[in-house]
Amino acid sequence: MSRVRIVGGQWRSRLLEVARVPGLRPTPDRVRETLFNWLGQDLHGQVCLDLFAGTGILGFEAASRGAAAVVLVERDAHALDALHKAAKTLLASQVEIVRGDAVRFAQTTPRKFDGVFLDPPYKQGWIERVEPWLDRIVQPDGWLYVEAEAPLARLGAWRTVRQGQAGQVHFHLMRGSQE
Repeated sequence: MSRVRIVGGQWRSRLLEVARVPGLRPTPDRVRETLFNWLGQDLHGQVCLDLFAGTGILGFEAASRGAAAVVLVERDAHALDALHKAAKTLLASQVEIVRGDAVRFAQTTPRKFDGVFLDPPYKQGWIERVEPWLDRIVQPDGWLYVEAEAPLARLGAWRTVRQGQAGQVHFHLMRGSQE
C-alpha cells in the first residue's frame, strides 16, 4: 500500500494510506502546494466538497487548513475504507464521508459549497456529466478546482483564472463568470 503526505496546515507531514484502486491518482504534493497558494493557505470557515474523493487528499488538505466542513464523495469500497481510516487517524470530525455516485450527489444534495474539488478518473466523461450541476452545488462567489487530462478554459459559467501542468495533469482554479 502506498501513502500520500498532507503538505500543509495542522496535519502537515502526516501520511495517509492510499487504497489500491485502478485509476486512482493522488494529486502530487507540488500541485497541492500550488493550489493552496492560489486559494490562500487558510480556508477557515469554508465548506468544501471533494466530489471524486479517491484518496481524499484534497479534502483532507482543506480540513487541515481550517475548512469548517469537508464532504468526501466516493463510490469504491476499498477507497472508502481508506478514507474512513484516515479520518479516524486524524480525528477529523469536520470530514463527512459519503458513499455514492458523484453525479447523483451533485444532482440531489441540498447543500452549496464554498469550494469544490473535481479530480475524476480520466477519459470517462465525468467532468462533462457533472458540469450541468456545478451552479447548483457551488456558491456564486465560490471556487472550483479541476484536474483534467487536457487544459480547460471554462466549464459552463465557470472560467479558469489560474492553471498549471504537472506531467499529464492539467490543473485549474475556476471562478464563476458573475464575479
